[in-house]
Amino acid sequence: MFRERNATESNRQRGVCRRQLLRGAAVGALATGVPTAAGASAGDTTDGFPPACHTAYGDTARLGGGEVRTFTAETAEGRPRYHGVEFDREAVTGPLPSADELAADRTGESPTYDDKYSATGEARSVHRRESLQFFIPLPGADGTPFTFVGLNWNPDGHPGGGGAWARPHFDVHFHMLGTDTIDAIRGPDHAPYDAIQPEQIPSGYRRSPPSAAAERYITDMGEHLAPADAPELPGTPEAFTNTLVQGFVGVDGEPELAFVEPMLTREFLRGFEGTERYGVPQPAVYPHDGRHPTAYSVRADPDDGTLTVALEGFEAV
Repeated sequence: MFRERNATESNRQRGVCRRQLLRGAAVGALATGVPTAAGASAGDTTDGFPPACHTAYGDTARLGGGEVRTFTAETAEGRPRYHGVEFDREAVTGPLPSADELAADRTGESPTYDDKYSATGEARSVHRRESLQFFIPLPGADGTPFTFVGLNWNPDGHPGGGGAWARPHFDVHFHMLGTDTIDAIRGPDHAPYDAIQPEQIPSGYRRSPPSAAAERYITDMGEHLAPADAPELPGTPEAFTNTLVQGFVGVDGEPELAFVEPMLTREFLRGFEGTERYGVPQPAVYPHDGRHPTAYSVRADPDDGTLTVALEGFEAV
């Protein structure tokens, strides 16, 4: 089972030169929470996405009728270019376990979903709702603070935002701390710290109100902060399609920005075509001195039937 910061050398070699496909078309300027025109992201070339011969694939999870895998891509000079998750289209469109099925599996004598480090994942009660959870390593993650992906399928959504996120959706947590640290988090509960300083908070984000303080800190995740201008806030789940939250974890009693998390509804992904790119709002102060993403993208590949969610635009901080 994966417990270390980086994947093994065999993972780093897996999938090199996996495909040679063509992409094209430039995108417009980024805007927080607003997609650009469809097309390849800045710097994409004709060697496919993720770029062939510069991409390492991580472990594979089984979901729906397909598979999900993590990947890391570098430039030819060895600088970080993408961290991402690649879904077979069938992983989104195929049969996914319902909340009732996950609850029955979690309490049954012979569970199918009993290990979040395995290919089948673990049925968990997260955010007080049923969820299927995977911890998947990011291969070759040197040069950025990111360590692994926590992927959740939430068949009934989860609480928060006055019901804003009650639709069936996927959470893709790009974590910056080790699995042992995240695995030890229990909630919902009060965060193990009081204040988060304004300069630590990404631009345009805010904490949940004091009335919800006892629900802030979530099992296997930490505290989530949402963009104040998310269209589904407050309490408008029909407007929820694709929102980036960012989150904090208590480290030695202090809050630390520790994950970047696209939340994407199943409906959004099932019908997605083309490419959209979004800005990742930045804090004034970072908890690391690596390269931090300034954008994330969602891409559909009609040639191999995959969907990808990727962090990109890494810049030194």
